Amino acid sequence: MSLRKFFQKKVLEAGCDEAGRGCLAGPVFAAAVILDPKKSIKGLNDSKKLSEQMRYSLRFEIEQNALFWAVGSYSNLEIDEVNILKASFYSMHRALDQLGVEPQLLLIDGNRFIQYKNVAHTCIIKGDAIFQSIAAASILAKTYRDDHMLLLHDEFPHYSWDQNKGYPTEKHRKGIKLHGTTPYHRMTFTLLKGE
Repeated sequence: MSLRKFFQKKVLEAGCDEAGRGCLAGPVFAAAVILDPKKSIKGLNDSKKLSEQMRYSLRFEIEQNALFWAVGSYSNLEIDEVNILKASFYSMHRALDQLGVEPQLLLIDGNRFIQYKNVAHTCIIKGDAIFQSIAAASILAKTYRDDHMLLLHDEFPHYSWDQNKGYPTEKHRKGIKLHGTTPYHRMTFTLLKGE
């Protein structure tokens, strides 16, 4: 089943999604994408349903063919300060700030959002599997975050961030147990089970 291109055809709408909410380390990333009605991007889907190779191939297509796109992030320190839910919304705000144009409508993946300026928004549960612009945002957020975690892995190789990207895998938790935390860990999260 192909994803819908627009929620309202004659409105300048931006799809927004985040990546990295459930991680124990690193920032949360978000993206905002306004698609071009005259150009189609084949294969857009929820980033979790795509192979890594497909995500990077589609990222190139999105960056070439979208009318506007931008990526924002909120650091682990900021996450610890405001909580991960707010940080996800604020990273979307940062992406929207960089978009270069103010959309008339935001399509938000999920069931909640913090109002951005005076722009109308619609929350859509599993929106990244329904609307192309949200799927495109999910792909950008995911690939930019993955790139960032690879850089952090070079600095702290004991946590297998090149593989788990900061998610709470056995290898990541083993790394915390053996080597302690890094400046990139989210200290308000449960880093080790039973603690």
